[in-house]
Amino acid sequence: MPRLENGGWSCSCAARGRHRAQPGDAAAGLAAKAGGMLSSSGSSPSLTLVGTGARSPSTATSSTLNWSKHLVQRSVVLFVVGAFMALVLNLLQIQRNVTLFPDEVISTLFSSAWWVPPCCGTAAAVVGLLYPCIDSHLGEPHKFKREWASVMRCIAVFVGINHASAKLDFANNVQLSLTLAALSLGLWWTFDRSRSGLGLGITIAFVATLITQFLVYNGVYQYTSPDFLYIRSWLPCIFFSGGVTVGNIGRQLAMGIPEKPHND
Repeated sequence: MPRLENGGWSCSCAARGRHRAQPGDAAAGLAAKAGGMLSSSGSSPSLTLVGTGARSPSTATSSTLNWSKHLVQRSVVLFVVGAFMALVLNLLQIQRNVTLFPDEVISTLFSSAWWVPPCCGTAAAVVGLLYPCIDSHLGEPHKFKREWASVMRCIAVFVGINHASAKLDFANNVQLSLTLAALSLGLWWTFDRSRSGLGLGITIAFVATLITQFLVYNGVYQYTSPDFLYIRSWLPCIFFSGGVTVGNIGRQLAMGIPEKPHND
């Protein structure tokens, strides 16, 4: 009997020992799994960051190249449009004896001074790029009549306003100036209707008028029958409508191009 009692006591102790050892082993297994999960979660963000860092320079470089390419293309198109329109419209003013150049430039291309096309082309490129830039800065993208058919109609109206300044005969220049001012505002209302377009058009008309006054004052060329210091009083209306027209061309060219990349 003592032997059986000793054997039963020893078996019960061993069983109890095994039951006590199982919770300890389970706890150790859970701790090992938790450590593995933590190590894997800690390593995966680092791998993700490394992968992202490896792709971001090439992506940023590609975006910058695309943006620069589109900027150059828009600048060239605006320059060509501005230079061509300056040649054609200036020829009309010369034929109607509204604008007079010195005798030595009359026999040149389109009877115009050599500096007129590049200056007007450069101004058109600057204005055409400035309009969408201001829209983006103000956070108000211009979407009113954004189609090439509307842009072509705007160009046709602008050419008509310029043609009217040379063809229409009024009793005095004030009546002609008021008529062209109404037509220019109508052009803005029909094809633009934005506060930024109105403000930029007025600013362009003011700056261009000052530059023209300076050129005429220094004898570069002159206007017949000046009634606004050295120029015609309707000339600011032409500058205003021209700025709105070139701005519409620039906005249309800027549609669908990638935005300039930002380095955060």
